[in-house]
Amino acid sequence: MTRTLVGTISDIDRKGSRTFMVNDTQIALFRLSNDDILAVENKCPHKGGALSEGMVCGSKIHCPLHDWRIDLHSGAVQEPDHGCVPTYVVDVDPDSGSIYVTI
Repeated sequence: MTRTLVGTISDIDRKGSRTFMVNDTQIALFRLSNDDILAVENKCPHKGGALSEGMVCGSKIHCPLHDWRIDLHSGAVQEPDHGCVPTYVVDVDPDSGSIYVTI
């Protein structure tokens, strides 16, 4: 596992997102309204929609293609739909606001 610096908390608006690539995988970072930062693969399991383009509601992201709702903590798709998105461990340095993702 590799811990990688990917930016700072000020780079992401509340209820917004940013993306970055690791090898062939695009990862989306989301900043929740409570300032938690969460990371998931930027690909809906349904039709591959870019989750970073969806709407953040609480701790869920709504896929922009077909409105599938995915829990950003677990990666689980909300019923009645099913599936899962890979999630990644995120650490935010409280002093600098630097965001680290473990891949």
